[in-house]
Amino acid sequence: MNYLPIFLDLKDKNVLVVGAGKVAFNKIKLLLRSGAIINIISKNISSEIKILLDQKKVHWISEKFHFSYLNKIFLVIAATNDIQLNQKIFETCNNLCILVNVVDDQEKCSFIFPSIIDRSPVIVAISSGGTAPVLLRLLREKIESILPMRLGNVAKIAGNWRSIIKQKFTTLLERRRFWEKLFNSIFVQYVINGEIKKAVKFLKKMMNKPHLLTGEIILVGAGPGNSGLLTLRALQVLQEADVVLYDRLVSSEILEFIRRDAQCIYVGKSAGAKNISQDEIIKLLISLAKKGKKVVRLKGGDPFIFGRGGEELEAAKNEGIDVQVVPGITSAIGISAYTGIPLTHREYAQGVIFITGHKCQNGMSNNWSILSDSSYTLVVYMGTLQASYISQNLILHGRSKSTPIAVVGKGTTIQQKVVIGRLDELDKIVKFTINPSLLIIGKVVLLHKKLEWFNTSSEFNNTKNISSIVNLI
Repeated sequence: MNYLPIFLDLKDKNVLVVGAGKVAFNKIKLLLRSGAIINIISKNISSEIKILLDQKKVHWISEKFHFSYLNKIFLVIAATNDIQLNQKIFETCNNLCILVNVVDDQEKCSFIFPSIIDRSPVIVAISSGGTAPVLLRLLREKIESILPMRLGNVAKIAGNWRSIIKQKFTTLLERRRFWEKLFNSIFVQYVINGEIKKAVKFLKKMMNKPHLLTGEIILVGAGPGNSGLLTLRALQVLQEADVVLYDRLVSSEILEFIRRDAQCIYVGKSAGAKNISQDEIIKLLISLAKKGKKVVRLKGGDPFIFGRGGEELEAAKNEGIDVQVVPGITSAIGISAYTGIPLTHREYAQGVIFITGHKCQNGMSNNWSILSDSSYTLVVYMGTLQASYISQNLILHGRSKSTPIAVVGKGTTIQQKVVIGRLDELDKIVKFTINPSLLIIGKVVLLHKKLEWFNTSSEFNNTKNISSIVNLI
């Protein structure tokens, strides 16, 4: 983050603008909307600014800049064509710790003006840090189109009732739940339609309803890694959560979508490390939900595909806790698409089977005869630790040694690495992969080279290269 986005209270604060041309006028118009006291230094005054002077909306103090004019000034705008003067203003303000913006010279700015969407008191400000103004304009257009013009009135009414709601609901959690329900109700539409009396009547009705603070547990699939594959519903839930328990496979980009003041608890597991047990995770989920919190269990991929979501949901149901499930794109589906390896294809595979490389509990074991049927694509989650065991059993039960395989590390992300080889090379191939990884076994792997579209910096992404390396081992 190159800039910290903050909102300044400029009401009745002195701002100095050096320059009085068209560029300065555009800045002055914006500053006047914030209630700032505008002081101008310039020899030449544009006609637009002369009108503001006549209306006594701004103050002219001098023709020439002098550091003494910086006394009791909150921030400075330099909008002149004099490069040396702009440099002098910038250096002087920096030395005095005064915020300064030299227009169209980003290196001489201690702050920059963002692009603003004004629905006062709701203000949205966006910036590209000066790198992509056209992109910024397009983003602003999109945001402008989805924010109703009367959205500010919703915030104004909420502000008027804030102290009353604070008295009615004594805890922060109770108040937040009330506002969330209100803003997700017809109340907002009443305000946007200009039906203020109806809106206030509805607010009072909701306020006087008995509100039981009930917790809930929401299982959320974060997808295979790429933050762009997060579902819209998952994004909404992450913005509503009080607590988020997240796994090792959830990317940092996705964690950025979590509401800022939500509590985030890492409960990830990795092979060979000291991990929190599944029983401990379940106890924590239930304990937090019983305190009335909205608890999100955030998992890589999909909660119900080797994510132990069924166990967590079952435990919550046994305790009488409300639950929801937000599906995610499971790794097999996402990685298949991002590697150009279709899991089914009429000429290569009539079906697909998902298994995990971890051994099941309760004495359950894989039916290797079914898994060795070459007419099915086999996808193995968490299979690298058992690579030798998997390949040996598949070959023993009839899969050809030359069956094409793909081991994909960090699939769907910019670090995605695809290693192609044969089934009898699997235990050697995994040495060249990166975790987390997914194993795809079957003839459909042959389509990778033809259908791949997601460009990565994969070092070993074709059969010839990896076979050459394996032969050297």
